[in-house]
Amino acid sequence: MSSPQSPRPHHRPTQKTAAFFETVEGGPDPMVVGEAADRAASLLVRGAREVGDDEVADRVLHLADAEGLETLADLWAGAPADTLAGCLWRLYLLRSWVHADPIGAARDFEAGRASAQVARVVAGVADPPGPEALKAMVDEVLRGIATGDFADVLFRAAAFARVVAAGRATREQAEDGSGSATSAGADVRRVLALSEQLESAGHHELREPLA
Repeated sequence: MSSPQSPRPHHRPTQKTAAFFETVEGGPDPMVVGEAADRAASLLVRGAREVGDDEVADRVLHLADAEGLETLADLWAGAPADTLAGCLWRLYLLRSWVHADPIGAARDFEAGRASAQVARVVAGVADPPGPEALKAMVDEVLRGIATGDFADVLFRAAAFARVVAAGRATREQAEDGSGSATSAGADVRRVLALSEQLESAGHHELREPLA
């Protein structure tokens, strides 16, 4: 190690030419980005729960609004479903859908209540499940990231998605088959898969905290 009195060698500043940028192949190291995304998810869930006040809960709730869903997708969309990052992506995706289409969400939930009664109770949606009630419910669920038990957050979100999937399936069966059945069927499978992933993650969280 050089002495503090030793003169520091002079370095010419790096020239940001086209040749310089060409050396950065593929952008940031995916492993480094993935590690940063995991750390952010861990701080958001574990750190927020340690603080647990209303201001932190509000910041957690509105993260997708403040940063943009695309930014969260860049961080977490590729994470496995049984990780904190993967769970957060699915939770924010669910909230964003409800806020973007509360009428459609309420229609799906109403249609699914009869065939998914247990899930309806776990989801904890007000009766009748109107658009504003669903927005309030999904906001309450995400506030639980900072103020409640994370497993409960996952189970409630999973139950809500299961009722929605049941409702979409019911509505699909009632349609006249005029061309949207294939697309609707794919939607049902996606929402059901989301529900199953969140529920499985909730059980994982109970056995051993997600990372």
